Amino acid sequence: MARVLILYATVEGHTARVGARIAQHLRDRGHAVESHRAEPARAGLDLAGFDAVIVGASVHYGRHPGHLRALLRKHGAALEARRGAFFSVSLSARTKPQAAQRYLQTFLREVGWRPRHTATFAGALPYSKYARWKRLLMFAFVGLAGGDTDTSRDYEYTDWEAVDRFADGFAVSV
Repeated sequence: MARVLILYATVEGHTARVGARIAQHLRDRGHAVESHRAEPARAGLDLAGFDAVIVGASVHYGRHPGHLRALLRKHGAALEARRGAFFSVSLSARTKPQAAQRYLQTFLREVGWRPRHTATFAGALPYSKYARWKRLLMFAFVGLAGGDTDTSRDYEYTDWEAVDRFADGFAVSV
């Protein structure tokens, strides 16, 4: 079976949960999987020991993390030499799927990577994890969009069955 790296960039941790779900799904199908958080200061990413790479990132304020963009550009040739997939996690995927797809395509174009599998997943609205200023900002943005504004609780919008289908599709390709 294949050795798969899952590399993810997350802020509040939801993208890490999506990556963990994908990793477990692949392990259940016999693949060897390692997961690593893409840190801004991460040095020496070595893809040599992997047959395939899945990268995941959250979208904040319409953008994926700049440090992930730089890391993937740096390792572009190694990424292109392996089976690849990219998943994007955002609130937009729930209510504005075209916008979420646009964020994904823009990021991949900026990176110069063409993975075979891509997906956008709705994320979460973890008001309890936000600093006061961000909670107020998210309350305003979400309220303007007609979303959930009860800041006394957290919301999760991820379609976990869609995450499983993405993992299954990738597992078959490797």
